[in-house]
Amino acid sequence: MKLSDYIVEFLKDNGVTTIFGYQGGAITHFVDSIYKADKIKFISNYHEQASAFAAEGYARVSGKIGVCTATSGPGATNLITGIGSAYFDSIPCLYITGQVNTYEYKRSNGIRQEGFQETDIVSIIKPITKYAIMITAPDKIKYYLEKALYIAKDGRPGPVLLDIPMNVQRSEINPGELIGFYESKEYKSEIKKQVNIEDVSKLIELIKQSERPVILAGGGIRLAKATESLEKFIDITGIPVVSTLMGIDSVNHEHKCYVGYMGAYGTRYSNLTVANCDLLIVLGSRLTTRQTSSITDSFAREAKIVHVDIDRNELNIKVKEDLTIECDLNLFIDSLNQNLESSLCKTDFTSWIDKINSYKKMYPSFKKLKNKNQIDPNEFMNRISKDLNPNSIICLDIGQNQIWASQSLKLSKNQRLLNAGGMGPMGFGLPSAIGAWHAKPDYKIVVITGDGGIQMNIQELQTIAREKIPLKIIIMNNNALGMIRHFQEMYFESSYSGTIDGYTVPNFMKISEAYGIKSLKINDETAMNQLKEKLNDDESYVIEVQLNNITYVTPKLGMGKPIEDQEPLIDRNELKENMIIDLYKS
Repeated sequence: MKLSDYIVEFLKDNGVTTIFGYQGGAITHFVDSIYKADKIKFISNYHEQASAFAAEGYARVSGKIGVCTATSGPGATNLITGIGSAYFDSIPCLYITGQVNTYEYKRSNGIRQEGFQETDIVSIIKPITKYAIMITAPDKIKYYLEKALYIAKDGRPGPVLLDIPMNVQRSEINPGELIGFYESKEYKSEIKKQVNIEDVSKLIELIKQSERPVILAGGGIRLAKATESLEKFIDITGIPVVSTLMGIDSVNHEHKCYVGYMGAYGTRYSNLTVANCDLLIVLGSRLTTRQTSSITDSFAREAKIVHVDIDRNELNIKVKEDLTIECDLNLFIDSLNQNLESSLCKTDFTSWIDKINSYKKMYPSFKKLKNKNQIDPNEFMNRISKDLNPNSIICLDIGQNQIWASQSLKLSKNQRLLNAGGMGPMGFGLPSAIGAWHAKPDYKIVVITGDGGIQMNIQELQTIAREKIPLKIIIMNNNALGMIRHFQEMYFESSYSGTIDGYTVPNFMKISEAYGIKSLKINDETAMNQLKEKLNDDESYVIEVQLNNITYVTPKLGMGKPIEDQEPLIDRNELKENMIIDLYKS
């Protein structure tokens, strides 16, 4: 059997139905094998970076491993940003790159290159993968495939890469004689870290003693498939829950206990909730400075902090934690729920919920504009929430568009929101949506991007047109790189180099027409009324939302401030009245 054919059959046996990539000389054997096989398809993008993002979107939505392939040299290096995104956001993806024949590969480190497009991709991407290796022995292909998939999914998930020379791809093997990873001495049966019942008991006791508890839900909730367990925990206890950027879709926003997105760009009411709590239960969040602010001693400063995460390296390193728990989130929350029910733990946080609701009323994430000829980005996001299909997946790009959506979209139980958090790569939205659609073609897929982000991978409009993917692509167009423009206003005396000056955008309506995709421009209330129908039909649309050139994301945390003191700053007496605890003193 040809080795490249074996790889395809192996992937099929492991639930892979779609492989994203771009054709090239060193990967032709593998791509040819995909095309010859049934029940698996190759989706050809128009840039390898887009293929990597598509595989990530597929993995996030399907719960399976995302697979992406590219040729050697520039094909492989074009994957790097996507690999980094999967690594930082803990998404299990397998990247298969082609490589020059083993007999062409450089014979010593002193030689820069021997084969055409030869590049040592393994060494380049090792810091941003869980596992990467070049396969030189055909009879070890089963071993490396099994090991790669195991590592990608085990513990804290992440990307892996197999680099396969052309002569290895085309070699003949006998599948019956191959030795696998699971048969080797290296493999040890997966033993999930057991729940420590003492930790569960301690947390239950802390909940009983608390008057103002808060759950902080991070991206780890989705990764651990713990959304149902979390909802049950909230139902049992009535504890209010805030989310990080990556955890926004881990909770039904219609739940009475959901507060909102917290952090540097989070809502003011969510940050006030965290600042004033007396118990903070952190579930699957890294607690970066975007949550804690740069002055970490100000964060939830009068609360006992309980941190649960599968990765011990993320525990007890940024803030002082009162209870640190290394465990799979789903296992832990399930055990917690069982013990809460059996102990008949009674909780009543009505007065605390009332206080939080007063924060929401005082500081909503949007205000309705009286001028119907203008579009307020946050109001727009809140409004389209009501128009979205209950089974929708919203894929965000990076920039102001991402934050407006994260602050003001209201997600129902079955809706998903894909955010690229750690790497934060512009150009993520459109290709990740292609991957999401291939994972769940019965869902309505919406992209929210900016005029800058869309241009990073705009060529993927051709993938959408060719594959007839019914995507709704909303471009929030302010004719500027708004996030950095605001930064320049604050710190560079409004010198808008590269954000307004020396930056322009094309006519997106004409571009859409060139790709054969329908378009709609929204710049007033009349055009807004056409949107609901477009969001829910079965056609592709480019929807351009025309904004003012100068736009802002508010509230926004400034340097050296605690999270409850975002800009624009509110009156000091007003802030003091909102605080249950004392104001922070530096």
